[in-house]
Amino acid sequence: MAETRYWLMKSEPDVFSLSDLERAPGRTTGWEGVRNYQARNYLRDQFKTGDRVLFYHSRVEPIGIQGVAEVVREAYPDPTAFDPSSRYFDPKSKVASPTWLQVDVRFVCAFPAPISLAQLKQTPGLERMMVVQKGSRLSVQPVSIEEWGIVLALAGVSLS
Repeated sequence: MAETRYWLMKSEPDVFSLSDLERAPGRTTGWEGVRNYQARNYLRDQFKTGDRVLFYHSRVEPIGIQGVAEVVREAYPDPTAFDPSSRYFDPKSKVASPTWLQVDVRFVCAFPAPISLAQLKQTPGLERMMVVQKGSRLSVQPVSIEEWGIVLALAGVSLS
C-alpha cells in the first residue's frame, strides 16, 4: 500500500467552501477547475486514494485552513474543461487527450476554529510550508508529514 501523502488545497469559499463539501452528496465532490500545470501535475502524478488534504479558504477573512478532506478518487479528466458553458472550459483540451484533471475529495472534519495564515506564519516548524512563502499562489500544494502534524495540533484535532 502506498504511503499517505498530505496536501493543501485552496478554494474561495464563495465558489466552494468546506461547508459546501460537508453538505455535498456523500460529503464528496470532484475538485474541478484546476488550471495550473504544476497543480495539475500534482493531481495527475502524486495524488492517491487515502491522501489527506488541508482545506484552505482564500480571499476571505481570516484566510486559512478550515478543516480536513480525504482523496477518494485518483485523477481523471475534468469534465468542466469540455463544457462550453463552464467558467473552466478549455477549447484546446480534448476528450481523447485531456489537459485538465480532477480528483474526488470527501469531507473529514472542520476545525473548531480556522488556522489563519498569520498563525501559520508565526508557528515554529511551518517556516518552509509552501502556503506561508511569499508569492505562493498555487491552489494545490504538498504538505510534509511534520507540517501536517503541527497544523492538526494547532487545530486541536487528532486523526487516525
